[in-house]
Amino acid sequence: MTDATSNRRTSSDLPVNELYTAADLADFAPEQALGQPGHFPYTRGVHEQMYRQRLWTMRQYAGFGTAASTNQRFKFLLDAGQTGLSCAFDLPTQMGYDSDHPRSEGEVGKVGVAIDSLDDMRILLGGLPLDTVTTSMTINSTASSLLLMYQLVAEEQGVPGPKIRGTIQNDILKEYVARGTYVYPPRQSMRLIVDTFAYCAEHLPSWNTISISGYHIREAGSTAVQEIAFTLANGIAYVEAAKAAGLDVDAFAPRLSFFWNAHNNLFEEVAKFRAARRMWATIMTQRFDAKDERSKMLRFHTQTGGSTLTAQQPENNLVRVTLQALSAVLGGTQSLHTNGFDEALGLPTEKAAKLALRTQQIIGYESGIADSVDPLAGSYFVESLTNEVEAAAWAYLNRIDELGGAVSAIEAHYMQDEIEAAAYAVAKDIDAGQQIVVGVNKFTDATSEPADVFPVDIELQRTQIQAVKDVRAKRDNAAVTAALANVRTAAKGSQNLLVPMKEALRHLATLGEVADVLREEFGTYQP
Repeated sequence: MTDATSNRRTSSDLPVNELYTAADLADFAPEQALGQPGHFPYTRGVHEQMYRQRLWTMRQYAGFGTAASTNQRFKFLLDAGQTGLSCAFDLPTQMGYDSDHPRSEGEVGKVGVAIDSLDDMRILLGGLPLDTVTTSMTINSTASSLLLMYQLVAEEQGVPGPKIRGTIQNDILKEYVARGTYVYPPRQSMRLIVDTFAYCAEHLPSWNTISISGYHIREAGSTAVQEIAFTLANGIAYVEAAKAAGLDVDAFAPRLSFFWNAHNNLFEEVAKFRAARRMWATIMTQRFDAKDERSKMLRFHTQTGGSTLTAQQPENNLVRVTLQALSAVLGGTQSLHTNGFDEALGLPTEKAAKLALRTQQIIGYESGIADSVDPLAGSYFVESLTNEVEAAAWAYLNRIDELGGAVSAIEAHYMQDEIEAAAYAVAKDIDAGQQIVVGVNKFTDATSEPADVFPVDIELQRTQIQAVKDVRAKRDNAAVTAALANVRTAAKGSQNLLVPMKEALRHLATLGEVADVLREEFGTYQP
């Protein structure tokens, strides 16, 4: 039912009616498109019991300064009741540079933890129960190196490969679209990702080999519809690349996972999560002929929207984060990170991190939301909006197919242009007061009390550089040189790169040295 007098619209510019009735679902076949929780097409969730059986994994993203300081934050969060670890890495680590590289100047330990060698990873994970905890690492270009370091430390602790559980983001395509921490050209980067799929299928069968990320696409300014469309397009590209390399779809697809953003429009976000699950199930069944039901399940982690947080009246962010977390839970997330209220000012303080975790715990244990599976199912509004989000996302996917797929669309700058246009439209609406941001363009305060900001260690870079020098001084440099030569040989040929990379890292080759070998063989990406 369309109300011609209404001009309310979602963030994706989808119209919102004044009232929804059964007539809005007249062409909707719920037994086919809705189904039951835990069953195809998974609109209502990937598990039959969802949170009645087990709550989502409560993660708090952490990573700053040295490995030792981040290890302390991990233990603080585990003691506070967190059930999974999420690690952020500094920009040099993300870009494949050691802390003593000239390009690392001023960035060491600033937006994440600095990891230069296996010694740093040993410190980062010291005293953590790697046989029981799941660890998510937000890393892309150098994801394979960080994963191998994690495996080496786990093995030193006596934890075998099949018992190691966690996720690497490893989603390089969205870096070209939205974020920019790429190193190698797209097609060479895809080889690293496919090699990681194959390596994990053999050695780390419980590890999620990729977290296909819409989060950063949304942070760059996309709409909710663009977020799922472009992310699913990237997912299709990864599956196609793996199949082209000879991998059977059901050998790797069960370990694919996704990473979504949660913004303020609660019902559109719920519809987005439900539509994404249904679309992926359809894609894997019809396009890739997947047989294993696990290959069709879109399992996902959610993080509340960093770009929605405001430096003005930062306590308001507690309310925003709560609403966003509600949308993720109502939408059926498997894992959730809630942002600290002070993150528009700097890294989250311990107080903010604990409050963010308590937000999840209150939702899980006090709100009653977890008592029923898919509690919003059957809502005229939610089901209609789910259908509209899905239809709009399919239109984008069809256009990307016409361009030759995600890699070609990225090379043609199609996704980037669409995101930039969406971000510009929102900025104009906020500037014009047509979109209200409380505390920014309405309900502002003339004065505000200063907030506590996470302290920055000015000695960090010096101590980290010295640590790298110490590693190079104590290791067997002849063994490192030989191991790096094996990495180069593999890069020139078709051998799985992770096998020689693991040996190089075991001998204390640094992250930057491994990345430099691949840079020399693969080249670097210039947009």
